[in-house]
Amino acid sequence: MSVETVNSVDLRAAMVDRLIAEHTDKGLTMRPEIEAALRTVPRHLFTPGAPLEEAYRSDHAVVTKRIDDEAVSSVSAAWLIAEMLGQAADALDDSLRGRHVLEIGSGGYNAALLRELVGLEGSVTTVDIDSDVTDRATACLAAAGYGDVRVVCTDADHPIADGRPYDLILVTVGAWDIAPAWLAQLTDTGALVVPLRTFGMTRSWALRRAGDRLVSHSQRLCGFVSMRGDGAHQVRYTDIADGVHLRLDEDHQVDADAVAALLSQPPAEAWADVSLPPITQLADLDLWLAARATEAGEQFVVLTAQQEAVDAGTIAPAWRFGTPAVLHDGTFTYRSALRWTDDRFDLGARAHGPSAGSAAGLMVERMRAWLNAGQPSPALHLAPAETPDGDLPTGTVLDKRHTRVVLTFTPEQEGPTP
Repeated sequence: MSVETVNSVDLRAAMVDRLIAEHTDKGLTMRPEIEAALRTVPRHLFTPGAPLEEAYRSDHAVVTKRIDDEAVSSVSAAWLIAEMLGQAADALDDSLRGRHVLEIGSGGYNAALLRELVGLEGSVTTVDIDSDVTDRATACLAAAGYGDVRVVCTDADHPIADGRPYDLILVTVGAWDIAPAWLAQLTDTGALVVPLRTFGMTRSWALRRAGDRLVSHSQRLCGFVSMRGDGAHQVRYTDIADGVHLRLDEDHQVDADAVAALLSQPPAEAWADVSLPPITQLADLDLWLAARATEAGEQFVVLTAQQEAVDAGTIAPAWRFGTPAVLHDGTFTYRSALRWTDDRFDLGARAHGPSAGSAAGLMVERMRAWLNAGQPSPALHLAPAETPDGDLPTGTVLDKRHTRVVLTFTPEQEGPTP
């Protein structure tokens, strides 16, 4: 056994130990079979050319192909792979054993983990639109001893040639909509796990089939390279100041100069006057804010910023990679950076424009409403695009190309203000 092999075994064991600890910190429990698969599959064989330490970082995706400066293929971060596999098993009545799985977006490593999980009686097919990616996945799977994984180069927006039904479809590229082919290839009791963008924000949604509908079972915050091919939907960015951008993902039209003029005006701030622990699921709050703004007829967008703009005081977002923001009545409002006291924080909003004070106060009222409702988690119900309004559940409707997405929240529970 070579020194490299010994090091890879030790690094793999340490990576899995970190993943288990991270699960615990998030209130999750890693399934024993997923732990066993992670301890078995040699991740470094799917990241040739990368240092061993990089291959076995739990928080790090290893980019395997770029076009110009854009990453178009990668081996996803191990923490995200582990959580999505857990979502899949939970949605399929606690077991992947014996299941037939289609993976959309191929890197090889996740397919190998799935092969371990489904066992000899199951099967794994992994698909990618890029022949460079599938050729590489085929070689890496063979080198790691998983030559029985079927690798197909095709656009997965269309049915796979064999036409077989799958118990699980696991998508590992960022999607804007659900292709009809995915539902058509899913068994009547099957599950789809997909990083789906709604309101410009991506979550890994585990969706269970219910006739011609899909209903969410769980969701996790995530990020992936965007889908290519017929299912692609371009995210647009518009600059509103040096290093400050709006992410436009639902065919929004924004007057960038007008927003830039608003941002140059002095801000007004409002605070919720609460004291919250770090474990608070603020990603759930962000979707709540998106739903409330949309229902009120306001334009919801996502604010992003470079660190230089934050350091310069141009902007103070809650998270510079994606903060909820609203444009309404000539005022620009966004969720602001947290205000920490020891190990707890307060929520705030910042607004620019003629109604800045009231707009910041309104966003804070919506934050407090989420807290008072018991911090409900979001849920999705997806129906075919032609579904009439009267056949949809109550919630915030977002129309896509192929589906009507309804965003709801778990039943509200009245409680004291934190």
